[in-house]
Amino acid sequence: MKQFEYSTLLHTLPEQFFASLTKKAAEYMSAGHDVINLGQGNPDQPTPPHIVESLKEAATRPDFHKYPPFQGQLFLKKAAAEFYKREYDVDLNPETEIAILFGGKAGLVELPMCLMNPGEHMLVPDPGYPDYWSGAAMAGAKMDYMPLTAENDFLPDYASMNPSRFKRAKLMLLNYPNNPTGAQATNAFFNKTVSLAKQHDICVVHDFAYGGIGFDQQKPPSFLQAEGAKDIGVEVYTLSKTYNMAGWRVAFVAGNQSVISAINLLQDHMYVSLFSAIQQAAATALTGPQDSVRELSAMYERRRNVWIDACQTIGWNAEAPAGSFFAWLPVPKPFTSVEFADILLEKAHVVVAPGIGFGEYGEGYVRVGLLTDEKRLREAAERIGNLGLFIDKSGEK
Repeated sequence: MKQFEYSTLLHTLPEQFFASLTKKAAEYMSAGHDVINLGQGNPDQPTPPHIVESLKEAATRPDFHKYPPFQGQLFLKKAAAEFYKREYDVDLNPETEIAILFGGKAGLVELPMCLMNPGEHMLVPDPGYPDYWSGAAMAGAKMDYMPLTAENDFLPDYASMNPSRFKRAKLMLLNYPNNPTGAQATNAFFNKTVSLAKQHDICVVHDFAYGGIGFDQQKPPSFLQAEGAKDIGVEVYTLSKTYNMAGWRVAFVAGNQSVISAINLLQDHMYVSLFSAIQQAAATALTGPQDSVRELSAMYERRRNVWIDACQTIGWNAEAPAGSFFAWLPVPKPFTSVEFADILLEKAHVVVAPGIGFGEYGEGYVRVGLLTDEKRLREAAERIGNLGLFIDKSGEK
């Protein structure tokens, strides 16, 4: 069979680091081992019933069986605007300041394609969500990495960065609550970001994927709450995490009108929007009862507490995340993050994600997804503790 040559674009795409992680875990599972998979970010709870019922009802409508409007149903955009006003007191024009997305990932990859030219620079967090790199590759853009360190609460330290990096940057990607660190941003940080972006004419894209998951009674702030945020940026909001709708592939981006127009233009050439029944269910999620959202966040907080307590018991000291459903834990010496993750899989049959997969500054950490029940989280910590990796030379934990 003839093998056709891939395009130059495909050759420039970054390797999917976590595909190998999934393959390793599958090999151990197929061999009959009881694997506890804490390495992925796939919500383990079902979509709330009232949202599912909304889809069922909408799917029977003959008018929804036709192509939807190219740029999405206005009723979903109005629901998104209502959501932002209710949750964040942010005013949005549904017709000009909101665009419908095929999931948050699609928007995050598409936005650099809309705004960047080959060779131009974009600022990305390190560690950060690997698909940010995919967006840069698709656009032919160059990435400047912003280190996220524990010393600065995993926020970019703008003051320590060379000003020339801001002068040449055209786009900046941020993500809070943060994947992989679980850190939260503050309103003061977002205000500082807006001021910096205005000074250097940078478009800010804030990935708000975990906006519905905050702990210790601290609601994650929206970037769009910062004064002047809509002048210089947009925020991507997915329903995947807040409403357990990961498989539904529905999200939206809100903010600067010119950016919204750009992504609508690109998507006009790629899609004829989402199935209208899914758009109706998404509108129900955004405007309907929010009890399930509060219950979900509380469940993740309980899991976080169980996991951190269990880790402390075995001598694995880590900071409790402030949001998201991830924990970011230090790797014991002398291991690299990949070596440590391999040991946990091989000897404890526990999957974690090596920090190096999220960037250079991810080395020295592993990411744990709190996406299984409390009993299994305790069991995972116990299995890891039994390896004796956190006992020092004196024999103490």
